[in-house]
Amino acid sequence: MSYKRVFVIVMDSVGTGAAHDAAKFDDVGSDTLGHVGEYYKGALKLPNLGKLGISNLRDTPIEGVPVADPAIGDYGKMEEVSAGKDSMDGHWEMMGLPVMKPLSTFPNGFPQEIVDKLEKFSGRKVIVNKPYSGTEVIHDYGERQMETGELILYTSGDSVMQIAAHEDVIPVEELYKICEYARTLVNGPEYTVGRIIARPYVGPDKYHFTRTANRHDFSLKPIGETDMDRLRAAGYDVIGVGKINDIFSGEGIDKGYHNESNMDGMDHVGEVMKQDFTGFCFTNLVDFDAMYGHRRNPKGFGQALMDFDKRLGKVLDEMKPDDLLMVTADHGNDPGFKGTDHTRENVPLLVYSPSMNKPNQSLGLRKTFSDLGATILENFNVEPVKGTSFYKEISNDQD
Repeated sequence: MSYKRVFVIVMDSVGTGAAHDAAKFDDVGSDTLGHVGEYYKGALKLPNLGKLGISNLRDTPIEGVPVADPAIGDYGKMEEVSAGKDSMDGHWEMMGLPVMKPLSTFPNGFPQEIVDKLEKFSGRKVIVNKPYSGTEVIHDYGERQMETGELILYTSGDSVMQIAAHEDVIPVEELYKICEYARTLVNGPEYTVGRIIARPYVGPDKYHFTRTANRHDFSLKPIGETDMDRLRAAGYDVIGVGKINDIFSGEGIDKGYHNESNMDGMDHVGEVMKQDFTGFCFTNLVDFDAMYGHRRNPKGFGQALMDFDKRLGKVLDEMKPDDLLMVTADHGNDPGFKGTDHTRENVPLLVYSPSMNKPNQSLGLRKTFSDLGATILENFNVEPVKGTSFYKEISNDQD
């Protein structure tokens, strides 16, 4: 074992260019990091991500982020083999459980039989029931929902069911119970949905509605054993920060932290770094996706990247010699692209430890996100099931 503690930070939706199969998703030309850099015209400053090699892994450097010569760590990209481009697909694949069968999507809304059951269980009428932007749907229907107490039901291009309600009209705990029931309706075999998402919001009118941090994801339970399960079975600690606990339905996790925001998430990372444990800390930072990607807001996206970069500098400074850090993403959500859905992109792979033997190496294009989990398992002498480990490239073993 080279590293006692392994930290993985997922910058949710921070893709680095269209994947080889982007045409299947109508995502040719997507490039989250590239388009954010172009928007900022050289003013995007990411010194810490930069010195880790985030521009080195690209054919064209991110505008404003020079190639590191040398990079302080190793760098590469990963491509996804899962059938979808949702957060669940990406995270499960990282943990050795790619989703090879497409989950159910609902471009024309959910079947009436599901709507009827939701209405009967909740005692509330369901409205909208079609693909919609989350911020636009509460702008368009939120005032009506406040007056009537109805449930705003909507979806996206991903395998998700989202239910929105004003917190003053439907208490958060009631909304959660409705979503828990909805989860039971779409666990297969006829309809299998990746995530049911409770979307509470607040505010006096459509011009001031905001979605709150009380969002909760009710994910499909992992359909097999994950690398986190394997680590726990081998006696190692597994800690989840952010929506990791939701994505894996709490399975394979010893302790979870709920994030209010990216910065709150980084506070939790700092808290975990102060703890003496042997194992794996898995963090998701969702603001890039939820606040800026889906809203096609490159300015906000870039500012969120710069804010994260500052906090990343503190993590780098506080790492112990036997700590390993990997920074990556789960998919793209290009704020400079058409539509409002996730984009099928490769994701960055930035790897650093103060004690790495050979920094400044290219790890190339990994053929599956599962290579990340396989590497973590090999570090802890646990046999990988999926993926090809790059442990030997990044280890501090003295040969």
